[in-house]
Amino acid sequence: MSGGAMFRRVSGMRTGYHPEEVDDFFTHARTVYEQGPAGALSSRDVRTVAFDLVRNGYSTTAVDAALDRLEAAFVARSRADFIAERGRQAWMETLAEQARSLYGRLTRPDGERFAHPKGRLAGYDAAEVDALCGRLVAYFDSNAPLTAQEVRSAVFARRKGAKAYAEAPVDAFLERAVDVLLAAE
Repeated sequence: MSGGAMFRRVSGMRTGYHPEEVDDFFTHARTVYEQGPAGALSSRDVRTVAFDLVRNGYSTTAVDAALDRLEAAFVARSRADFIAERGRQAWMETLAEQARSLYGRLTRPDGERFAHPKGRLAGYDAAEVDALCGRLVAYFDSNAPLTAQEVRSAVFARRKGAKAYAEAPVDAFLERAVDVLLAAE
């Protein structure tokens, strides 16, 4: 990284994240994390931030990895603040309630966990989504290994009709699952 850049840049005709947008976001995030106020930036804000793509921008892989670490730091801070204010038992109860809120959908039969895409629209391969949901059940029921990063980085093949799930409800559900997994890690 040269000239004070936070991340390495892509070269040639490739695109990467807009450097000034990334720099501004990380500078703001560092200030909020170090000086507060608490709640001015959340782990969800970090997870959902988007940057424009430009030629000679920052490497998306490097920035995304840094965002994952930043999100984990905000989750850890939030957990520590919650425990300091309300106690570890209250934290465990809250975490259990969040996990229970996912369980209703997880216990639905394969192929019926989410709505199917409308008309001829494509969606996520239902069998692949169901397999990930099965891993979530195993995590909650028997502490089988599963990380927030595995859920966050899941990629599903495209399908249509009854062999597909609409993307938006799957994405929203998996975002909630990531919240629970991050809080438990």
